[in-house]
Amino acid sequence: MIPEIGHVALIIAFILAVIQALVPLVGAQIGKTRWVNMATPVARGHLFFIVLAYACLSYSFLVNDFSVRYVASTSNTALPLLYKISGVWGAHEGSLLLWALLLSSWTVVVSIFSKGIPKIMLARVISVMGMVSVGFISFMLFTSNPFVRLFPAPVDGRSLNPLLQDPGLAIHPPMLYMGYVGFSVAFAFSIAAMIDGKLDSAWARWVRPWTNIAWVFMTLGIALGSWWAYYELGWGGWWFWDPVENASLMPWLVGTALIHSLAVTEKRAAFKSWTVLLAIFAFSLSLLGTFLVRSGVLTSVHAFATDPARGVFILVFLIIVVGGSLLLYAWRAPSLRSVGQFSIVSRETGLLLNNVILATMAGTVLLGTLYPLVLDALGVGKISVGPPYFNQVMVWLAVPLYSLMGLGFFLRWKKDSVSRLSRKIVIPLSVSLVIAVLLPLLFAPEQSGLTFIGLISASWVALTALLWLLNSNTSPFKLPVSTWGAVIAHIGMAVTVTGITLTSVYSHEKDVRLAPGEFYEIGDYQFKLIGVKEVRRDNYIAYQGIVEASEAGQHLVFLHPEKRTYSQSSMPMTEAAIDAGLFRDLFVALGEPLGDESWSLRIYHKPFVRWIWLGALIMAFGGLLAAMDKRYRRYTKTHAEVAK
Repeated sequence: MIPEIGHVALIIAFILAVIQALVPLVGAQIGKTRWVNMATPVARGHLFFIVLAYACLSYSFLVNDFSVRYVASTSNTALPLLYKISGVWGAHEGSLLLWALLLSSWTVVVSIFSKGIPKIMLARVISVMGMVSVGFISFMLFTSNPFVRLFPAPVDGRSLNPLLQDPGLAIHPPMLYMGYVGFSVAFAFSIAAMIDGKLDSAWARWVRPWTNIAWVFMTLGIALGSWWAYYELGWGGWWFWDPVENASLMPWLVGTALIHSLAVTEKRAAFKSWTVLLAIFAFSLSLLGTFLVRSGVLTSVHAFATDPARGVFILVFLIIVVGGSLLLYAWRAPSLRSVGQFSIVSRETGLLLNNVILATMAGTVLLGTLYPLVLDALGVGKISVGPPYFNQVMVWLAVPLYSLMGLGFFLRWKKDSVSRLSRKIVIPLSVSLVIAVLLPLLFAPEQSGLTFIGLISASWVALTALLWLLNSNTSPFKLPVSTWGAVIAHIGMAVTVTGITLTSVYSHEKDVRLAPGEFYEIGDYQFKLIGVKEVRRDNYIAYQGIVEASEAGQHLVFLHPEKRTYSQSSMPMTEAAIDAGLFRDLFVALGEPLGDESWSLRIYHKPFVRWIWLGALIMAFGGLLAAMDKRYRRYTKTHAEVAK
C-alpha cells in the first residue's frame, strides 16, 4: 500500500508542477494577479507531495519491502541502516527522486527568502523551476518509476553497489545534487529576466547569493567525491579525469565564471550577455552530467543506468532546455546591451579574461569527455582521452588564470594604469618567487618546472589576496562580508594548488610482495607486514592485513587494509588503510595472495595530499560568507519598498 501512495503522490506532484510551470507565467504575461499569487502555494504543495513520495520510498527500504523492484535491486536484509537510508538515492530511480526533492526544496526556499523581489519576477522564476520539475518528474513516471512492483517478491534483495557502501558516498550525492539543482535558480532568474526584457544591477543582486550557495555545495560535492575515490578505490589518486568526474567539474568551472560575471553586472552594469549565457550553460552542463551518468553512453564507477531509452529522454530534455534558452536569448539579446564602459587596463578586463579562461577550461573538459563518445557513436572507432591530455592543457590554462586572480585584487574599476599596477604587485610577486625557489629545497635538492609553476601560482594568489585586504582604505573588519568571502575563497584555491603541486611531484608509490615479517622502505618510512587474517561483518567478509608503519626506526601506527567481498556480490573491494596527517599520508592497500603466505601490497607516501580537500573546504567557507552578505537582503528590501 505504501508504494502505491508514493506513486500517487508522484503523479499529484507532476500535476502541481505543470500548474506551477504554466499558471503563474501566463498570469504574469496577461496581468492576472490571482494567477501570479498562485506560484508560491502551488510550489509548496508540489514540495509536500514530493516529500511524501520520498518518504514512501524510504519506508520501503527500511522495512525491506522487496516487492518494490527498486528496493529489491539495491538493498537486502543484511544491509546496515545507514546504507538503507542512502540506498534510496544509491541507484538511478532513487537519485532522480532525490533530484526532484531538492529542486522542489530550492523552489520553496527561493520563494521564502525572496519576498522583497517583485511578485511578477518571482512568479516567473518559480514557473521556470516548475518547468524543470515537469521534465524530471516526467522522466521518473515514464521511464524510471521507483515504485514499480515486482511479482513474485523475492525473499531477499540483491544489494547496494559495494562501492556505494561507504559513509563518504552516503553524503556525496546529496551535496553534488544540491549544487547541480542550485544552478537552476540562476538559470530561472536569467530566463525570467529575458522574458521581462530587463536585466539590471538589482537583478544581479537577487541572483548572486543563490549562485554562491549552489557553488558552495558543488565545491563540497566535488571535494567529497575526490576524497572518496582517494581512500575507497585503492589506487591512491584523488582525480582521474573520469567522465563522471568531468561532468561535475564543468558546471563548477562555468559557475565560478558566473559568480565573477555577476559581480561586474551588479557593480558596473556590464557583462549582461556573459552573465545570462553563463547561467544557461552552468545549468545545462548540470543536465549534461545527468545525461552522461544515466544514459549508459559511458562506463564509470559513478554511472548508474544503461537503458538507452532513458538516455534519449534526457537528451531531448537537454536539447529543449538549451535550445529554448538560446532562442530566447537571441530574441532578447538587444535588450541585454551593457552600458558600462571600461579601458584595457581595468578590473572589468581582468574579469572578462577570467571568464574566457574558465569557459575555455570547461570547453576543454567537454571536448575531452565527449569526443571519444562521438567517435564511438559514429562507428569511427574507440579512443581514450585520459589524464595526459587534460593535465597538459589545464596546466597551461591555469597559469594565466592564477595570474589574473592576483592582479584582479589590485586593478581598479573602469580604468587603471600599468605603472600604478606594477608598483602594487612588486612585493607579492617577489615574495612568491622566493617561496617557489626555496620551499622545494626542503623536499629534494632538485627542482622541477611543475613545482615552480605550482608554488609561485599558489603563493601569488594567497599573498595578493592578503595584501589587498591589509592595504584596503578601511579597516579589514569593516569590510563587507562578501569581500572577506572573496579573499578566503582565493586563499582556499591557493591551498588546493599547493596540495596538488606537492603531492603530484613528491609522492612515492610502490607495488610490493611481502610475507609476514618482511618490510619495505619508502624514504624514511618502513612498512612491515605482520600478517593477514579473515574478518566477518554483517554484510561482507574480508581479508584484513596488519601492517606496522615506522619512521626512522620509531613505531608510528598499525594499518589495517582490507580486501572485502560483500554479500550478494562476488566483486572484491579494496579498503585502503591510511594514516592521515596535515603534511603527509601513509597509504596501504591490500592486493591479492601470491602464495607462500605472501601478499601484494600497494604502498604510498603522499605529502600534503590533505591540502587539496582542506583548500576546497576553505573555498566553500568563503563562498558561504559571500552569500551571507547583509547588503543583498538590505538591497532587496529597499527595492521592494521603491517598487511599492
